Amino acid sequence: MTRKIERVATPPPGYAVLPHASREGENPFSLGTAGGVPRRGEGVCPHTPCIMTKVNLAGTWQLSCAARNITVDYPVPGDVHSALIAAGQIPHPYKGTNELACRWVADEEWVATREFTLDEIGDGEYHLDIDYLDTVATVTLNGVEVLKAENCFRRYRPDVTKALRVGKNVVEVTLHSNTKAANEKQAAQPFYIPYSVSNNPIPNGNMLRKPQCHFGWDWNLAVVPFGLCGAINVIRRGTVHLYDDFKIYQIHRDDGSVRLSMSLYFNCQPLQKYSFSVEIDGTTTLYSFSTELDWNPQDIALEIENPKLWWPHGQGGQHLYELNVSFGDQVITRRIGLRKLELVSDKDSVGARFAFKVNDREIFCKGANWIPADALPSAATYEQKRKLLQAAVDANMNMIRVWGGGYYEQDYFYDICDELGLLVWQDFMFACSLYPSTDYFLREVRYEASQQVVRLQHHACLALWCGDNELVGALTWFEESRKNRDRYLVNYDRLNRSLEEVAKRAGPDVIWWPSSPSPGILDFGDTWHDDSKGDMHFWSVWHEGRDFEHYYDVKPRFCSEFGFQSFPSLRLIKEFATSAEDLNISSAVMEHHQRNKGGNARIAETMFRNFRFPMDFGSFVYLSQVQHGLAMKMAVEYWRSLKPHCMGTLYWQLNDTWPVASWSGLDHGGSWKLMHHMARRFYAPVLVTARKVGDEFIVSAVHDVPEVIETLVELIQVGLNGDVTTLYNQKHKLDGNGQELTRLDARRFAEESILMLSWTDEHGTKHRSHANAMPYKHLHLPDPELSSSIQSRNDKLSITISAKHLALYVALECDVAGHFSDNAFDLLAGETITISFTPDNPADLERAASTLVIRDLYSSSH
Repeated sequence: MTRKIERVATPPPGYAVLPHASREGENPFSLGTAGGVPRRGEGVCPHTPCIMTKVNLAGTWQLSCAARNITVDYPVPGDVHSALIAAGQIPHPYKGTNELACRWVADEEWVATREFTLDEIGDGEYHLDIDYLDTVATVTLNGVEVLKAENCFRRYRPDVTKALRVGKNVVEVTLHSNTKAANEKQAAQPFYIPYSVSNNPIPNGNMLRKPQCHFGWDWNLAVVPFGLCGAINVIRRGTVHLYDDFKIYQIHRDDGSVRLSMSLYFNCQPLQKYSFSVEIDGTTTLYSFSTELDWNPQDIALEIENPKLWWPHGQGGQHLYELNVSFGDQVITRRIGLRKLELVSDKDSVGARFAFKVNDREIFCKGANWIPADALPSAATYEQKRKLLQAAVDANMNMIRVWGGGYYEQDYFYDICDELGLLVWQDFMFACSLYPSTDYFLREVRYEASQQVVRLQHHACLALWCGDNELVGALTWFEESRKNRDRYLVNYDRLNRSLEEVAKRAGPDVIWWPSSPSPGILDFGDTWHDDSKGDMHFWSVWHEGRDFEHYYDVKPRFCSEFGFQSFPSLRLIKEFATSAEDLNISSAVMEHHQRNKGGNARIAETMFRNFRFPMDFGSFVYLSQVQHGLAMKMAVEYWRSLKPHCMGTLYWQLNDTWPVASWSGLDHGGSWKLMHHMARRFYAPVLVTARKVGDEFIVSAVHDVPEVIETLVELIQVGLNGDVTTLYNQKHKLDGNGQELTRLDARRFAEESILMLSWTDEHGTKHRSHANAMPYKHLHLPDPELSSSIQSRNDKLSITISAKHLALYVALECDVAGHFSDNAFDLLAGETITISFTPDNPADLERAASTLVIRDLYSSSH
C-alpha cells in the first residue's frame, strides 16, 4: 500500500516550544538519544538519504588535572572519580570514612582528551553527539570551541563540520568544577534560592541541572561525581535524513482497535518528492510526500484491528510490537506496547481519587521508589539495573517511581520496564529544594524537558510525568520562603508551568501531575498529612518516631512515599567496616554510613519498643531488618485492604547507591534484605491480613488478580507451647476490593500464643502470615532448636532447616553475595523447609556454605 501525505504546515507544539537553533548550533528538532542503528533499507526514496558515518569515541581517554599534576587513563563512558580510584589516586569512597578524602576532586578542573582519525570528510553535516555530559564543560575539536555545556540532562549535538580535518583529530573536554560553578550561579541570582541543607553537605546543587543527590542525600555520599558518563560519537548525516526522535500516540477505540499516530520529521531538499515506509506486525505501508522547505514534518496513522495489549505485571502479558521506519538507508526501530492508560482523579465524598486505569481496568499500584543504581555512574551498569528491576518484579511489584533527585534513566531502563511490565512514574529532576526561575534557567529546563519527554513518550511502561519531588513542601522549609512566600510561590509556579507546558505539548496521551506529593492541579495543600486526595508522602512513623500502628491512622488515596530504615546486611557492613571495633552502631564508621540525622538512634529506640535487647552486633543488624519489614508490612497490608479507596503504595525505597543504613529493601549491589523477602509476601496477588485494633483482630482480604477468585481462609491459634487450635475455616469469594472477613478477640492470645493466618491464592498455592497481640519482646518464645543440613547442587546450596518448636522470622545469611529463595519465614513446631542459595559468583559456593548463619527471633536475644 502506498499513501501520499501532505506537509504539515506547522511543527507540533511539543517542538514549537523550542527556538529554531541553540547557541551551540545544534538542530533543536533532534531531541532524544540515538534512535536505532543505521542499516541498509529498501531504497524507497529516489534520492539516497541519510548515509551516515559514525565514529565511536568510547574507549580510553587521557584525564589530567594541572593543579594537582595528575594524569591518568580515563575509560569513557565513565566518571572521573572511578578513573582516579582505578589509578590509585584516591581511596574508594565507600570504605570506612574515605569519602571525606575524595571531595576535593569536584573542586578542581579536569581535562579529558583523545585522538581519532578520519580517512576522508564527506558531504553533509558532522555532529558531535553527546548524551550524558556531567555537567559544566567546554568541548573543543582541534582547538576550535564547539560546545559550552551545563546541563547533564540534555543531549548535545553541536555541528563540528568546520572543525574536522582529514587524518588525526583531537577532541578535548574541559570539565569545570561543578561545585565552584554552583556557588557562582547562586551569587548571581536576583535573590537567594535555598537548597536542602539537611540533605546536601555540599551547597547550591540546585543551581545546576545535575542529579541533586550528587551533592549528598540522607542515603547518599557527597562527592559530586562528574564526567563523560554516556555515549559520545562523531556522526555524519547526509543532506537528507529522518530525525531519530519522533512522536507516537495511541488512540484506543471502543471496538478494540488501535489507531497509532506518528509525527515524523525529515530534513530534505526543497521541491523534491520522497518516500518512506513503516512496518509493524508484518505489514509494511509506503508513504510519499513532496517538499517545500528543507524541514518537513509528516503526520501519519496506522490502524491495528486486533491488537495484542500490553499489561502491567500480574494483569496480563507484555506484548511488544516492533515498529520500523525506513527512509532510504536509514532504519529506526521502536518497540511499542499497545495500552490505554488513564489517571482517575474524580472527586468523591472523601476528596478526590488517585488511581491508574490500564485498558479500562483500575490497577492497584504496588511498588517502590527508584534512586540511581550506584553513587558512581560508572558502576551503574545495564546488568546492575536489570538485576534491580527483576527483583522488583520478583517481589510482585508493578510500578517504579523514578525519583526526581537522580537522573532520567537510559533508554534500556525503560525497555526493561516495558519487558517486565513495570509501570514507571517519572519525576522531572527537581527535589527538595527551591530552584531559579530566571529566563536562562527556564530555557535550559525547557530544552531538557522537551528532549526527555519526546525520547520516552513511546514506552508502554511510562505512566505519568510528575513535575518534581516535594517542592511544594519545600516552600515551607526555609526561612527565606516563609518570610516571602509570594515571591517563592511565583518563582516555583514559573518552573512548574514550564514543565507542564512542555509535557502536554509532547502529545495527547501524556499524563501530567504537578508534584509529589500533591492534592491536585493548582492545589498547594499539605499532602504529608492530608490523606483525602492526590498522592501522599507519609513520614510520621519514621521522622516523628511514631509506633508502627500510626500507619492505621491514615487512609491515603495513593501513598507514593513512606518508609522505615534498617542497616545493610552484615556481609556488606564487613566490606566497609573493616576492623572489629567498627562493628558497633555508634562507631565512627557506622555513623558515617548513616546519613539521616539521628537515624541509628531511631532504629535502636524503635527496636527496644518491640524486641528484646539483641545479644550481639549481628543480631542487632538482623532485628533492624525484621522491624523494617514489619513496618512496611503493617502499612501496605492495611492500605491494600482499603482498595478501592487507596489505589497504590510505593514505599521508599527499592535500592541503595552505596553501602549505607537506609530505607532500601535491597542492599547495594542488589542482594535482598529481609524486607524485600517480606515485600514479596505483602505484595502477593492475593492477601489475607489481620490488623489489631483495640481488643480485636480485624481480618481482611484483598487481591489484584483480574478475575473473582475463591480462597480458603484458615485462622489458627498457635500456642508457644506447641498447641494448635483452629478458630476459623471458611471459603470466600473475593472480587478484588478489600473486604472484611471476620473479627477475633485479641485478648485470648496475650503472651502465650499468636494468630496464624493461612489462605490459598489464585493458583491454589498456600500462603501464611502471623499476627501477635503483644509486642514481640513480651512473648515467651521457646528455643526452636533449629537444625540444618547443606548440600551443593548445580551451583546452588540446598539448605534444609527443621524446627522442634515455633520459630519466627527465620533468616539465613552468609559472607557471599547472592540470593536466597526465601527468608524471614516462620516455622511451626515439627516443620521442615528447604531453601536454596544462588551465589552471584559460582566460585563462592564453598565459602557460602562455610559461612552460613541461621538466625531467628528467639536466638537474637539468647
